Amino acid sequence: MQLRHLRYFVMLARHGHFARAAAECGVSQPTLSAGLAALEQEVGKRLVERDRRFIGLTAQGQAMLPWAEQILGAMGSMAQAVAATAAPLAGPFRLAAIPAALPLVGRFGDALLRRHPGLQLAVHQATSRAIEQDLQALSCDAGLTYLDHEPPAHVVAVPLAEERYLFVTRRDAGEEIGEGTPASMDWAQAAAQPLCLLHQGMQYRRILDAQFAARGLSVTPRAVADSYVALLSLVQSGRFATIIPDGYAALLTGLDWATLCPMAGAETARRLGLVVLDRQPMGPLALAALDVARTLSV
Repeated sequence: MQLRHLRYFVMLARHGHFARAAAECGVSQPTLSAGLAALEQEVGKRLVERDRRFIGLTAQGQAMLPWAEQILGAMGSMAQAVAATAAPLAGPFRLAAIPAALPLVGRFGDALLRRHPGLQLAVHQATSRAIEQDLQALSCDAGLTYLDHEPPAHVVAVPLAEERYLFVTRRDAGEEIGEGTPASMDWAQAAAQPLCLLHQGMQYRRILDAQFAARGLSVTPRAVADSYVALLSLVQSGRFATIIPDGYAALLTGLDWATLCPMAGAETARRLGLVVLDRQPMGPLALAALDVARTLSV
C-alpha cells in the first residue's frame, strides 16, 4: 500500500472536493483519481462514492479513514523523530486553539519558537471537539483548550491560565445598554442586556449558559457569532453587550470605546492549557510542546 495513495484518500475526505484535494497533494486531478482507484483495488472495496464529483465516503471508506489518518500521522512523527536525532527541530508545528484560548497563542508561540527557531508555527482556530478529533487523527501537534469543562480524552495536559468572565459594552452606549456600567456586573443584570454571544456549538457559550442556568436565568442573545472579533465589532456598534474571557482584557487595553467589568460571583476559575495526545512513543514535537508549556505553567 503506497502512502501517497492514503494521503490522496485522506485529503479527499477532508476537503470533499477532487480538485482541492489534488491541489493540496500537489498532483493533477487525474493522478489523484488514479491513485484512489489503485487504493480501492488493493483493499478490494469501494471507498469513495463519486459520479462526476465527490459524493461522500462509502461505509468502508468511513471505517478506513481514522486508520489512514493515524498511519499518515505516525509516519510523520517517525520522520520527525529520525530528523531530530541529527538536527534541531524544524518544519511546521500545527497548533489548534479554541477561541477562548487564542490570547495564549502569543505567549506559548513565542516561547516555542525561541526554544526551537527552526519551527514554523501554524495556528488554526477550532472547537474543543474538533481539537480532540484532530489530536486523535494526528492532524495537529498540540491544542489549547479547556482542561476541566468537557475535557478532551487521552491527552497529557499542562495548565497555562485561569479564566473568569468579563462583561464588555461600549462606553457611550447610552439607553440601548444602560448608563453607568457598575464595578461588577450581576448575572441577572447581564441577562437583561441586548447580548451578542458565541453560538451554542462553541464550548464557551455552553459554559455561559450553564452559569446563567445555575442562577435560574436563561438568555436569548440578539446576535450570535463564532468569533470574539465579531462579537466585539457588534459591541463597538453601540447596540450590544457581550461576555468574553478575561484573557482578552490585555488585548483590549487602550481601546477608548470599550468599558470592561468582571461578572459578579466568586465561582472557581476555569483552567485553559496545552494538550497533546497521550501516546507512546510520543513524537518530538509533542515532547517539545510539553517542555515549553511546563515552563509557562500556572
